[in-house]
Amino acid sequence: MANIEHINETLFESIKHINKYAQEYWTARELQSVLEYTEWRKFKASIKRAIAACESSDNTKSDHFVDAAKMVQLGSGAYRELEDYHLSRYACYLIAMNGDSRKKAIALAQTYFAVKTRQQEVADEFNQMTEDQKRLAIRGDLVEHNKSLVEAAQESGVQTPMDFAIFQNNGYQGLYGGLGQKEIHEKKGLKKSQKILDHMGSTELAANLFRATQTDEKLRRDNIHSKTAANKTHYDVGKAVRTTIKNLGGTMPEDLPTPKTSISKIKKLQPNKHHEINNIENK
Repeated sequence: MANIEHINETLFESIKHINKYAQEYWTARELQSVLEYTEWRKFKASIKRAIAACESSDNTKSDHFVDAAKMVQLGSGAYRELEDYHLSRYACYLIAMNGDSRKKAIALAQTYFAVKTRQQEVADEFNQMTEDQKRLAIRGDLVEHNKSLVEAAQESGVQTPMDFAIFQNNGYQGLYGGLGQKEIHEKKGLKKSQKILDHMGSTELAANLFRATQTDEKLRRDNIHSKTAANKTHYDVGKAVRTTIKNLGGTMPEDLPTPKTSISKIKKLQPNKHHEINNIENK
């Protein structure tokens, strides 16, 4: 499956273009070839159906299907117009969904553009969020990913509550330049009952989310079955995330400001938000 996904992504990314406004697009003629249509007439039929679907969804056609016809010289020296379009990712998705699904290339396109279109939608939604909304969203993601991290850690030999506390502490120490949960707690000026993750901004939460997801994957990928090795893995991943932040010129997580409002309070102020923070983490 991973190989198929890789081929899938490489195939469609290889024909992607970027215009002078830093916007991505695909040309219909190149997409036609990749989707294994030998006749423009048949491919044009899929484009027409995609345009109809676009308009019926209250989207503006010109935002996704841009006329890019050009004059080409024939062997006789004469010129004729070659019909083409510049297509958005959404347009490509609609074309794939309105194509011949019996073709393997079409099935690959449907999967690729569906996933990528949704990722872009999520990114756009995230960029429109307020800082508090971003904190809630990332904190919710951390809850879900920490559940998986707990399972991976348990499979690696981290069994007791004390084992897990030490395991978590190693991750923090790697990411925070040697500071553990206690030191981070004190640096933020928190009470004993307050959780560290509830008092982080979106940037700091994102760094911790990356630490958690990458540790989870590495524990499983490397088939680690030693408590000591699991602790070291968590520390090393945390340190690697810290190094990445440094290389990008970012602010170290321990130097990021602590928000005045806790996530628990934000949740109370936004009762309709369905972000649930459970007690899977210690702090």
